[in-house]
Amino acid sequence: MRIRGNVFWTWADPTLHHRMHDEILDDGTVIDVQVRLSRTGNTQLFVGVYAASGMPIYEEAYESRPHESMTRALVWGVGRARQIAVEGAPASRVRTASR
Repeated sequence: MRIRGNVFWTWADPTLHHRMHDEILDDGTVIDVQVRLSRTGNTQLFVGVYAASGMPIYEEAYESRPHESMTRALVWGVGRARQIAVEGAPASRVRTASR
């Protein structure tokens, strides 16, 4: 069971249409990437990396991904999550990002 951090709960809005990508890596690390359109039409992105135990390793949320479709932002986010899972989380473990 995944334990969500504050970044996810601040970002979450179940009323908005979204797409998601969940993946379990060979070592049990789970990546969760979600993309959605805001009420104003901005593409927004959530990237989460979780230990096999479900504890958050890293979460970040982007309020806007200018000039990116949902598909393009999702692909970028999956790559970012995989990179964090392999290389380790940046110094700031759980944060909100803006672009």
